[in-house]
Amino acid sequence: MSDVTLSSATRSNLLSLQRTTDLISQTQDRLSTGRKVNSAIDDALSFFKSRALGDRASDLATIKNNIVEGINVVETAVKSLESMEDTLKQMKAIAESAKAESSASERRALSTQFNTMMAQLNHMASDAEYNGVNLLIGTQQKLKVVFSEESDARVLTVGGQLLNNTAAAGTVGLGIHYGVCLGSFANVTTSDGSTGVNRTLTQIDGALDKVRSAAREFGTNAALMEIRKEFTENIVNTLETGASQLVNADMNAESANMLSLQTRQQLGTISLSIAQQSEQAVLRLF
Repeated sequence: MSDVTLSSATRSNLLSLQRTTDLISQTQDRLSTGRKVNSAIDDALSFFKSRALGDRASDLATIKNNIVEGINVVETAVKSLESMEDTLKQMKAIAESAKAESSASERRALSTQFNTMMAQLNHMASDAEYNGVNLLIGTQQKLKVVFSEESDARVLTVGGQLLNNTAAAGTVGLGIHYGVCLGSFANVTTSDGSTGVNRTLTQIDGALDKVRSAAREFGTNAALMEIRKEFTENIVNTLETGASQLVNADMNAESANMLSLQTRQQLGTISLSIAQQSEQAVLRLF
């Protein structure tokens, strides 16, 4: 088979068309994927920098989600404490009404209401669970929230508190003595009865102080976690933006480039045709 001999003009036009075709293929890939760097072959430095930024963004996004879960645990406790505070206020009002009530039947009715509400305090404390964590049923319960992927030192530990009223002696938890509450209202006109109700009122005030103190402490922790959540979210957004800028294509620029390359391809084809026609015309002269 004889070799095909190309003139320098034809060879130049063919090489130019080949380069244009390659650029069109590259631009089509960028337009279809939205990325100018799809692998390390395209740009190793940008590719691996983008991957590193994306990996850190993913790690921090996981941490942010855990912070959100921590906020939910604490907010569940705070909402329960708010309900417990409202219940304690109602219990205090009932105790004060019983102290001023002269009818034994009314005092018994008030005592029943009081003890029903007191039982609800325990239900509110035991129901304050989120994802297996309850900060109101004892100090053995702890919430640990990690703020950074780099060091365990950046950990917030929220300790649980015993804020139910299950102890009969009233020495722990909310500290409202069951025996006093059950026996005092019916004998409120006697010296012992009045003393019992007064003691109950004192215990309720103490329970209110504990509930409010715990709500403040948990609220402070929730506010701190909210700040860290927003901070981490901002860092994640910055990292993701940086990773995208390294590898993502400018779609407007690529679209304009595609139009330019298609025009160049058309002109190259015309130029090649003209060159071939000129060569044939010269050959016909001989």
